Amino acid sequence: MKSFKRFLLLTIVASLAVFAAACGNSNNGSSDGTSAEGGEELEGSVVIDGSGTVFPFMSVMAEKYMTEAQEGVSVEVSRAGTSAGFKKFLVEDGTDFNNASRQIKDEEKAQADELGMEVKEMKVALDGLTIVINKENDWAKELTEQEIIDIFLAEGNKKKWSDVRSDFPDEEIKTYGPNENHGTYEFFWENILEEKDLAEGTNLQQEYSTLVDLVSKDKNAIGFFGYGYYESNKDKLTAVKVDFGNGPVEPSLDTIAEDGEYANFTRPVFTYLNVGLAKEKPQVLDYAIYTMQNAQKVASETGFAPLTDEEIQKSVEELEGLK
Repeated sequence: MKSFKRFLLLTIVASLAVFAAACGNSNNGSSDGTSAEGGEELEGSVVIDGSGTVFPFMSVMAEKYMTEAQEGVSVEVSRAGTSAGFKKFLVEDGTDFNNASRQIKDEEKAQADELGMEVKEMKVALDGLTIVINKENDWAKELTEQEIIDIFLAEGNKKKWSDVRSDFPDEEIKTYGPNENHGTYEFFWENILEEKDLAEGTNLQQEYSTLVDLVSKDKNAIGFFGYGYYESNKDKLTAVKVDFGNGPVEPSLDTIAEDGEYANFTRPVFTYLNVGLAKEKPQVLDYAIYTMQNAQKVASETGFAPLTDEEIQKSVEELEGLK
C-alpha cells in the first residue's frame, strides 16, 4: 500500500510539471512562439496612426501580435495619413508609433527636439508607387516614365489622351491621387514631379478606397498609389507597365527593389517609434521588436517587398538595445 501511495504521489507531481511546462510554452510570442520579452505576459495598449499606405501592413501585424504574441495588449491602428499622423505623434502624450510612406522631415525632427522627444526610424518594407488605369483602358497599358510625368504635370499640358500619343483616343484625361495628408502624394510630388504643379483638375482624395472606386468607374482615369492597394484590387484596375528606358516594367514584388527594375518608383516605408514611451511602456517596445522580427513575412502578405535579413537583424538588435 505504501508503495502504491508513493507511486500515486510521484505521478501527480509529474503531471503537474508537464502541465506547467505546457502553459509556459503556450504561443505567447512571435511567429516562432516566443515573445520579444522572453515569454512575459504584457498588458496595456499600443496606439499607432499615420500612413494609409502602411496601414494594411500594420493592421495585419497588429492582428498577429494580439493573437500570437500578447493577448493582453490592445493594438489600435488608424490611418490619418503620414503628415496628419505626425501631428498626432509629435505632441505631449501623442501616439506610440507613426506609420509613414516617406521619411520624417527636418521641421518634424525640429518639433521632436523641441519636445525633448527621441524618435527612432524603423524601415519596415519597400513599396512601389503604382500607376493605375481603368480596366477598359486598352491603350495606356504601357507608358514611359516621362509620359506619366507629363500627364500629371501642369506644364506637361497633356489634357487629352491624344496629346500623349497621337493614336490614343481624343478623350479628356482624368487624373487622380491621394491628397496632401499622405506621404504617397509627397513622394510623387517631390521625387517624381520635382515639386512642380500638378495638372489642373487632379482629383485628390483622403481615402485610398475612394480612389480605387473612382478610377474603376472612369474609363479615362489614371491614378497613383502604393502597390499593395493595387495588389488587393487587381480585379478592378490595371497597373501601367512603366518604361524607364530599358523596356516596360510591371510593378511586382520581384521588380520593386532599391536596385531593381522598378527602382525609379520604389521607396522604403517606415514606422516611427517614440523611444521615451517605449522605455516607459514595455508593450510598446515589445511590439516594435515583434514588428521587425515579422516584417518580412507580413510585407509579402500585404503587397510590399521585404527587407534583407541583414537589415532586419540590425534593426532588431538596435531595438533590443533600448531595454
